[in-house]
Amino acid sequence: MPYISSAVAFADSRLEWRRLLAEIAGTFFLVLAAAGAGVVNAVSHGEVGRGAAVTAPGLTVLALIYTIGETSGAHLNPAVTVAFAARGHFPWVRVPGYLLAQVGGATLAAALLRSMFGTAGRLGGTFPGTFSGHAVPDWTALVTEVVLTFGLMTVILGTASGARNVGHNAAIAIGGYVVLAGLWASPVSGASMNPARSLGPAFVSADLGTAWIYIAGPLTGSLLAVAMAWALRGRPSHTADLAAQGGLAPRLAGQSLRSGRQRRGRYRARTRPQVKGPGGRLPGPSSQEKRLSTGEFRRPGGVN
Repeated sequence: MPYISSAVAFADSRLEWRRLLAEIAGTFFLVLAAAGAGVVNAVSHGEVGRGAAVTAPGLTVLALIYTIGETSGAHLNPAVTVAFAARGHFPWVRVPGYLLAQVGGATLAAALLRSMFGTAGRLGGTFPGTFSGHAVPDWTALVTEVVLTFGLMTVILGTASGARNVGHNAAIAIGGYVVLAGLWASPVSGASMNPARSLGPAFVSADLGTAWIYIAGPLTGSLLAVAMAWALRGRPSHTADLAAQGGLAPRLAGQSLRSGRQRRGRYRARTRPQVKGPGGRLPGPSSQEKRLSTGEFRRPGGVN
């Protein structure tokens, strides 16, 4: 069976169910950690603490990028999916499925928390904070979410491979940013940066009064980051586009097969027994080996 690269699998529309399942499961665990920290902190009367509560989602993101980054891209966030599409890395036709999967996974996590702990800690939802008995104005929380998500998406677009968060560069950079943002900004807005993370608990608790902040803020910030990416790096690279365009799957598969033949041809040329011929000269590669090493080998009938 020919080897098909992960970029090809990511673009294969026949595997969409696998990517959506990965997004559901990934967002479920992310919200379970992010909202669960607040719930358990309330139930245990402060045993979790704010530092641990903001570190938990960052470490969860890091782990999930390593786990499902090759499968779905580990978006885990509607703002990330929209930004990848706006940047040209991800087909818009696949955006609705990803958004539904992310919000669905977040809602399942919130429902599980409610079944275990009731409405403790307001189900770990995100709300504008309170300082010295005075609530943070909605516009302050909104601007905070815009700025935080702008930074998050700038990091993601700078470290991701096309529309996929893959590898240690993306995992450490993104997970670290989530922790750092939470450390200084969670008392202001909750440092959500993720509409699904906020909507899951809001839906289950039927508390949607400030949900608009956590939709408008992250989406605005992500689009600003896309504009910044265009200004800093120009058009998306050809390699990045290949990672997300489903219509290029056959072409990518052909490239993978040809590159595999080239590698095999070079290996055979290196390991071919070097038997000297008449006059002490080493024989050159055979015509078939030449075709293999250059990727020009064709199957019978002219089918490559």
